[in-house]
Amino acid sequence: MDYQIEQAVEILRRTPATLAALLRGLPEAWTKGTEGPDTWSAYDIVGHLLHGDETDWIARARIILEHGEQRPFDSFNRTAMFDKYQGHSLDQLLAAFTETRANNLAALRELRITPEQLTRTGAHPALGTVTLSQLLATWVVHDLNHIGQIVEVMSRQYAEAVGPWRAYLAILTRPILTE
Repeated sequence: MDYQIEQAVEILRRTPATLAALLRGLPEAWTKGTEGPDTWSAYDIVGHLLHGDETDWIARARIILEHGEQRPFDSFNRTAMFDKYQGHSLDQLLAAFTETRANNLAALRELRITPEQLTRTGAHPALGTVTLSQLLATWVVHDLNHIGQIVEVMSRQYAEAVGPWRAYLAILTRPILTE
């Protein structure tokens, strides 16, 4: 499927509500459980998504539109959430994510991106030349990837408890994601 801004927004708009429905009110055993050292909990992932929305997606779209490849993107600190949101409750992170995402979707609308602008290029510090379309499509897949990661880390809390049914549950046998 080619990138379509209207279709992308339908996923981006739903992510905060999806996470709230899945996580709000759960005990920390579900939300702060990890799969071991150097893995993230559901709480960590929500913080990562919030930090990305605060600092990355719209900022990079604007850089592409205003500067193209002349100004490379700022590096993104994938683990900033560990320090930045220390002491915040999951409910606070979910509320902040909901508000920040709504603001970003409003900003995206205000950019009034045309099909021609989607082909404009920018300079990613590690990947090189990328298009605006690729950046915006990645925003969608990044959300979906981390929703999947949350479901996986939560599922693995019962990896032993399911006993022999583990053989039928691919979510428990896939390699562990570390980001």
